[in-house]
Amino acid sequence: MLPTYCIPPSDVRSELFGPSQDRGPIEFLVNHDVRAGDLVVPGGAQLFRDPPEPLRELDGHWTFSWDAGLTWFEEALEVHVHARDPRTRVDVLPSERHVRIELDGELVADSRRPHALFETTLPTRWYLPPDDVRSEMLVPSDTITRCPYKGTASYWSVRTSKGVHRDIAWSYPDPVVECPRIAGLICFYNEKVDLILDGVREARPQTPWSS
Repeated sequence: MLPTYCIPPSDVRSELFGPSQDRGPIEFLVNHDVRAGDLVVPGGAQLFRDPPEPLRELDGHWTFSWDAGLTWFEEALEVHVHARDPRTRVDVLPSERHVRIELDGELVADSRRPHALFETTLPTRWYLPPDDVRSEMLVPSDTITRCPYKGTASYWSVRTSKGVHRDIAWSYPDPVVECPRIAGLICFYNEKVDLILDGVREARPQTPWSS
């Protein structure tokens, strides 16, 4: 279950909700359709009904789907993708480290002005200025991903003399307001390229993106 907000019934317009045909995957969350005028969002609202410990205090509270077309706000700021986990931290720092990216023995990028992005549980990501990347090796991709901590990313594949490696570089053209330093910079999966940091070749980390 994604991080979410749970709202007491007194703060919810439950008259807009109706029974849903979608029972949902979690037994103690009862799905309801959301109706606003002629618009119906199937399974857009969920009611906590007799949840187990340690969620007992949420009994009778409501939450809403993050991917059903509803829009969430924290104060006046729209929430991107889903609520942020307070245990996850993202920091971006400008660096003077020398970063080289190689793939199939070929140089893809060389920079002495990277930005290091530190995200909880993930390896350090190195974001590079586009001028420091060999753009002729980049192949635009249709892939788009969305991250609540960074924003919406567009991707490139990388073409070497040995073939095309799909979706191993990305950029956030317009990141969320909390992460402005990576705007327009290009990053590569440490798991899928050879990262050379200050002359030392780094081992490829093992993460869900390693395969």
